[in-house]
This record gives sequence, structure tokens and C-alpha cells, in this order.
Amino acid sequence: MTDPVVRMATALALALGAVPAQADEVLVAVAANFAAPMTRLAEAFTAATGHTLKLASGSTGKFYSQIVSGAPFEVLLSADDTTPKRLIAEGHAVAGSAFTYAVGQLVLWSATPGLVDAQGAVLASGRFQKIAIASPKTAPYGRAAMEVLVALGLEGPLSLKLVTGESVAQAYQFVATGNAELGFVALSQVSVPGKAPVGSMWRVPASLHAPMRQDAVLLKAGAGKPAAAALLQWLRTEPAQAVIQSYGYVRG
Repeated sequence: MTDPVVRMATALALALGAVPAQADEVLVAVAANFAAPMTRLAEAFTAATGHTLKLASGSTGKFYSQIVSGAPFEVLLSADDTTPKRLIAEGHAVAGSAFTYAVGQLVLWSATPGLVDAQGAVLASGRFQKIAIASPKTAPYGRAAMEVLVALGLEGPLSLKLVTGESVAQAYQFVATGNAELGFVALSQVSVPGKAPVGSMWRVPASLHAPMRQDAVLLKAGAGKPAAAALLQWLRTEPAQAVIQSYGYVRG
């Protein structure tokens, strides 16, 4: 193996005797902002435990609706800390299983170098026609983006320029494809380990929006399933956290 994270994960698993005699598959709902790191984590998790992950990425709000309607997801990696609590309270997730796996960072990003300045002053400049955000109704990063606009007094002035995506992944695509000159996305989408950042961005001060605490939770469909429990345990390990932090997240 060439990936040092995979090597560390495997060594950890062997030291703990964690590799199971019979591997299993876990169906995981992953918040759109965490799709890239989770893809890498999935490889390391399989190396560490023998279990495999079947990943679906999308907006947290949409996943909530699907889970309540009976979707067979076994683990939810949410983009907020309120949805897992709500699922527990409503009997769709296991009490005591939720924990913060990462704290996200909201950024204002443009694929065009120099368009977004380090203070975010471009928002009030009028030098753009469209700004993309995730849906505030279904996506926590979209809610945070609206909180920023409200805090800056720009919710009204920019209302006609907003392009809304179902998830933060779609908001990113709007900007990446030029359908919007700039947009609010997750730092993890534009700051990929080992690659130079593309375009220009402003790291939004945390004081302008609610904390982006992202919680994981064991869903009722995964209750009693060793592979699902192993995933939640593994996300807390140092190898997993090293990957998560390399994408710009802060440890919860």
C-alpha cells in the first residue's frame, strides 16, 4: 500500500485485533460537504477492518426525510448536530451514539483568481451577477450562508442574485461550471490535500454564523450491526482524524 493513512489504519487494526473473521457492508448517508474525505476514509476503513462502505452523498435535510420514510441507511454523517439529535428523539437513531466527527469551515469561493478578496468585500461590490448557495431549507451549509448574508446586511440586496442548489455539492458545481461567479461552499471542497487551491476564496469568520458542528449517528437500521459500530469507532481514531483535518476540518 502506498497511502500512509491506509498503512497506519491497517497497523492499528492488527494491533487491536480488529479485523473481523467475516466482513460486512455498511450503508452510509454522507453530507455532501464530506463526500471527498469520506471516499478516502472508506478505503482506509476497509483496510483497517475488512468491512466495506456503500456511500450516498447529499443534503442532510433530504437524508432526514428519507430516513424518516424508511430508507435503509445504517449510519448518518450529518452536516450539523441538530439532525442526529432529532432522529434520536423521534426514535430513528440509537440514543447515545451521536458524536461530533468534524467541525466544518464555510468559505466564499470563486473559480476565478482574484475575484474573491481575503475580507469578502466582493459581496458588497456588485462585481458579479450570480452567487450560489445550498438550500437553506435542507442543507446546513446553506443555512450558514444565509446567516452570513443576514449578519452583513446583504440578504435583501443579493436576493435576486442567489442561485440555490439542493446541496453544497450542487452549489459548488454552479460555481465550478461558471453558472455563478462565486458561491458559499465548504473549505473541504476547494482545499484538497496535495493540490494547489484553484481560484480565490474568503474563509468566513465563524462569528458570522452558527458553529458548523457535524455529528455522526448510528441509525436504527444499523443497530446491533458490528460493521456500523466499527465505522463510528474508527472515525474517532487518529488516522481517521488526520485525514479529516487534512481537508480543512477541525476536530470536534
